[in-house]
Amino acid sequence: MAKRLGIITSGGDAPGMNAAIRAVVRQGITLGYSIIGVKRGFKGLLDNEYVNLTARYVSGIINSGGTILHTGRCPEMKTKAGMNRAIKAIKDLELNGLIIIGGDGSLAAGDMLSKKGIKVMNIAASIDNDIYGTDETIGYDTALNTAVESIDKIRDTATSHDRIFVVEIMGREHGFLTADVGLAAGCEFIIVPEMKTDLHKLAKGLKEGKEKGKTSEIIAFAEGCGSSCAFGDKIEKLTGFEVRVSTLGYIQRGGIPTARTRILASKFGHMAVDLFHKGKKNQLVGITKGTVSAIPISRAVSREKKFDDKTFKVLKTLSV
Repeated sequence: MAKRLGIITSGGDAPGMNAAIRAVVRQGITLGYSIIGVKRGFKGLLDNEYVNLTARYVSGIINSGGTILHTGRCPEMKTKAGMNRAIKAIKDLELNGLIIIGGDGSLAAGDMLSKKGIKVMNIAASIDNDIYGTDETIGYDTALNTAVESIDKIRDTATSHDRIFVVEIMGREHGFLTADVGLAAGCEFIIVPEMKTDLHKLAKGLKEGKEKGKTSEIIAFAEGCGSSCAFGDKIEKLTGFEVRVSTLGYIQRGGIPTARTRILASKFGHMAVDLFHKGKKNQLVGITKGTVSAIPISRAVSREKKFDDKTFKVLKTLSV
């Protein structure tokens, strides 16, 4: 009987997904599998949109952002009817298992499928870096570098006009990306959902910065904290200084993946197939303390990644 593996990219795209696809395809072929690519996420699985992935099909994609399989949200997967259709589609394709590349939503889908008897391997890919069980996700380093480069440019105009800038960073529920961007870009303050912000204290700090001769002050603001524009208005009223707001938005999801992102994606994809071939199933592949590793999907979805507030202490010292 032929060995067949399915691969799907779902949810939000992240730089490096193509590198992971390439690794899965080439390692799979090396181990004797046919690799079936599902297009447009789980929506494509329900609508029978597939492509046979060969070694040549994935040539020249390691340096490309986005995903050649395309992606999207699929609310139907959260329903019993949608889940049953997905399981039927997987069985009709005679897949031995399904490799899912994506973030927390993809992880939840993988967990549900595994509980229905489908053999699943999840690969952590998200610019938010908010998945339990991995220190870093595919795409995070690229998004981090993109945001830092953007803030470096904003710093130039902030300095030229002696202004305060609020820069909104992606992160609907968590501030992992915002915290690291703030530290790497030398921001004066970080606003994240995990930490309470005293606006009066922050305003006082901004005023003290001006008194010390600072010609620019930048606040890294996680989108999960609400309206960055409303936040900027409050800061302007409390300080009396000009405040400008800049939302980086989807620019953080795109672009050429960094070398680190490509390396992680390649290692994650290779290990996912290797583990599956050795009889492992229902695992999340990520990296822990510098070593590519895997934990049960059920464990990953039942726990929340802890936010490390040490970054705040470092930033506070370095932003004087």
